[in-house]
Amino acid sequence: MQGLAISMQKNHLQTDAQGGAKVAVIIPCYKVVRHVLGVIESIGPQVHAIYAVDDCCPDGSGRYIQAHCKDPRVRVCFNAENQGVGGAVMAGYQQAIADGMDILVKIDGDGQMDPALLDDFIAPIIHGEADYTKGNRFFDLEGVRTMPPVRIFGNAVLSIMSKFSTGYWHLFDPTNGYTAIHAAVASRLPFSKISRRYFFETDILFRLNTLGAVVLDVPMQAHYGDEVSGLHIRKIVGEFLVKHLRNSAKRVFYNHYLRNVSIASLELPLGVLLLLAAATYGGYHWAQSAAAGLTTPAGTVVLSAVLLLAGLQFLLAFLAADMAALPTRPLHLTQSVRLGRKQKVPHDAR
Repeated sequence: MQGLAISMQKNHLQTDAQGGAKVAVIIPCYKVVRHVLGVIESIGPQVHAIYAVDDCCPDGSGRYIQAHCKDPRVRVCFNAENQGVGGAVMAGYQQAIADGMDILVKIDGDGQMDPALLDDFIAPIIHGEADYTKGNRFFDLEGVRTMPPVRIFGNAVLSIMSKFSTGYWHLFDPTNGYTAIHAAVASRLPFSKISRRYFFETDILFRLNTLGAVVLDVPMQAHYGDEVSGLHIRKIVGEFLVKHLRNSAKRVFYNHYLRNVSIASLELPLGVLLLLAAATYGGYHWAQSAAAGLTTPAGTVVLSAVLLLAGLQFLLAFLAADMAALPTRPLHLTQSVRLGRKQKVPHDAR
């Protein structure tokens, strides 16, 4: 009975998707000739259009698809120059929006992402529970065991940094590229400002948070074939750290000072000032005592400790408020967003 219920639910979802929302799949194509046809063949009938974006591929992935793929839903787009995975995805987004698609799903062309999971990604958007969904390979502990240790460590580090910069404290696996987004929300993204290469997935989460979009994780299995990842932690950690710090500062300013002011807006500067005061006062008197060969007075130590603890308390209170400030109402349900999309297809954020 449970299996029948699940089957009926999936059939109902496919009917809804085909009869209501127009679902498009975007496949960035770069050296995926061996796998991309199999990926396209696995995409179910609930999808209305498939956009294969050739990102100036040296193997001619786009021409290969045109020559060998007979699926009438497929449209091949070509980037004049290589723009990275983010540039390819955004080119697909813009074309799908212009063609009137409602939900945009991004799937890689290398066979790592199972198209059979597509319903799991679009269901929360169709049912008004989310604006954007993304995969998370860390839900199933058994599946995590098959993941290379370097990927586990790298994802943990990147996930911690992304929580600060994106404001989505409940999400994990930020570089997961299996995603779906409502077109009305995608049309409000500043395409010209979003990072186009490996930071793309994290940067788009930062942009979604500044819009107030609801984002959900979707459990999925990790699958690694003969693909070799071009994302090397040692090479990108410095670049990612700088970009995370930049986005963190922007997000805090947008959400806690420009768009809204609350008690948390006071807790952050007070916490920073108290910590600086503790470090300055305590450090100065400790240096003086050390230079004179004397023990630092107990009163100085106590006052420095009080300033330190008070500063930490204010910062923790700010973090608690920031974690609680997650968007709860999907952005695409608001009338202004829907009307804004009907009026024009925006290219860049204002």
